[in-house]
Amino acid sequence: MTTIARRLASVFLAAGLAAGSLFAAPLKIAYSDWPGWTALAIAEQKGFFKDAGVEVELLWFEYGPSMEAFTAGKVDAVTVTNGDALVTSAGGAKNVAIILTDYSNGNDMIVAKPGIESLKDLKGKKIGIEVGFVEHLLLLNGLQKVGLAESDVELVPTPTNQTPQVLASGQVDAIGAWQPNSGAALKAVAGSKAIYTSADEPGLIYDAVVVTPQSLAERRADWVKVAQVWDRVVAFLADSKTRAEGIKIMAARAGVDASEYASFMPGTRFLSLAEGATILGSSASGFGSLAGSSKIADDFNVKNGVYKEAQDIPASFDASITADALKK
Repeated sequence: MTTIARRLASVFLAAGLAAGSLFAAPLKIAYSDWPGWTALAIAEQKGFFKDAGVEVELLWFEYGPSMEAFTAGKVDAVTVTNGDALVTSAGGAKNVAIILTDYSNGNDMIVAKPGIESLKDLKGKKIGIEVGFVEHLLLLNGLQKVGLAESDVELVPTPTNQTPQVLASGQVDAIGAWQPNSGAALKAVAGSKAIYTSADEPGLIYDAVVVTPQSLAERRADWVKVAQVWDRVVAFLADSKTRAEGIKIMAARAGVDASEYASFMPGTRFLSLAEGATILGSSASGFGSLAGSSKIADDFNVKNGVYKEAQDIPASFDASITADALKK
């Protein structure tokens, strides 16, 4: 070590810093077009990550490709639903959900063309949907409630970002999509309507930041800082003085008009760290806990061949990051 390097090291130690962490590469987070995740752009633009002392690089993807980048090891973390968090671990990677960002409260929708008024009317109809994704699960839960089975409808495999065009083309009678795609479908077909949404199944779809085991082990302190930043983002959107600015940033990232994007906000229930900690820490069955909701998603994934064997749900999330962030 050179004399200059020794002097720099002593300065870092005196300041309570490690030279390695100071010069660590940015944490790379893949995120995509969902209000609970576009909110991360607020932290980037307002300098929240820098304020917290953590370098973060946000990388924008379509949803499916974001998962592919994560499983290929190109990023440290990805924003996904709790069901898809299990998918990323199915190959043995044991990736870990550390922050709950929100749960869907209406933004995931089954949108039908004019003349179809309810899920019962879907019998014998074609539905454009990304098979194996959360909209598929939402649809099946809804059909079961009205006495229909998957065999009573015809699923047309469709990438979620293409569902508005497919509905408008007349190839299908209904589609399953999340905002802003579900909203685009409603706009594309006059008289269309949402006949079932995640507001009918609150807690079915939790959204999370999922991290690789390696990154979590090597950069745990930095991930605690990211969790603290998330709480600051939620507070920014909850504050009437800054909410409009936050929505404007999110809308720009999504390429949607800010006034239109504002209408999406009630359909995503943002979770503070304290709220997320309660859901992460509960072992209750059903939608009220991450464990219960993820068991439902796991059963769906196995049944539909998304992966072959049930996953270790308790090992798929780590409540301690959120807990430690709340202590600071």
